[in-house]
Amino acid sequence: MPVLVASDLDRTLIYSSAALALTMPDARAPRLLCVEVHESRPLSYMTETAARLLTDLGDAAVFVPTTTRTRKQYQRVNLPGPQPAFAICANGGHLLVDGVTDRDWHARVLARLADECAPLAEVQEHLARTADPVWLRKQRVAEDLFAYLVVERELLPPDWVKELAAWAESRGWTVSVQGRKLYAVPEPLTKSAAVHEVARRTGADLTLAAGDSLLDADLLLAADRGWRPGHGELADTGWLAPRISALPERGVLAGERVLREFLNATRTAAP
Repeated sequence: MPVLVASDLDRTLIYSSAALALTMPDARAPRLLCVEVHESRPLSYMTETAARLLTDLGDAAVFVPTTTRTRKQYQRVNLPGPQPAFAICANGGHLLVDGVTDRDWHARVLARLADECAPLAEVQEHLARTADPVWLRKQRVAEDLFAYLVVERELLPPDWVKELAAWAESRGWTVSVQGRKLYAVPEPLTKSAAVHEVARRTGADLTLAAGDSLLDADLLLAADRGWRPGHGELADTGWLAPRISALPERGVLAGERVLREFLNATRTAAP
């Protein structure tokens, strides 16, 4: 039976320049591989060692990139190793099979959102009305599924975020702050639901997962084993759960450690 490895991407496996956390002396910094270019500029990286580990993992397990990114944002990421047969985008809203959206899955997601939470338009209107131009830089909608703001993080009032989270929860939505982005996402829109579907289709009897943010908590809880880096929302709040390992590494070296853990667990599970 195959092992399924579902991993968040940003700040779990791949890192922007600002998130690398290269705290060691320059001469000891790891060699980096650029895995994403946007508007002709390098955007995301992993270590060369992590790239080798991911290539080995792709040969040993069913590796499923599992991201809140839109399909367009995901498709500009050029990960090393075999092309994944499955990928999960838009926090579970789109299941890609050989790079193409599974329309039946997407229709099921839309039906559930319509039944269980307030409409996107209501959330958009609330964000537009309450966000302060002093710290708001952009307001965006992703795949007509959820909304996010690009903010000046140091100016973002914590009380406003708490009030937004309470308002959203009463309407079946959740709020997550990741770097300069604040996400408002319907509670039924989860990575774990899409991962369960991939496990069903592949017959996987062991699921491994990793992630750093509040939006990854359901993914980690649904896995047989999971890991979180030493940075991110989950680490900042001290989030822990059974079968979840909190890693000490921060930044790009955490991505390397996550891949080592994935590969070791996959090989241990092999008959």
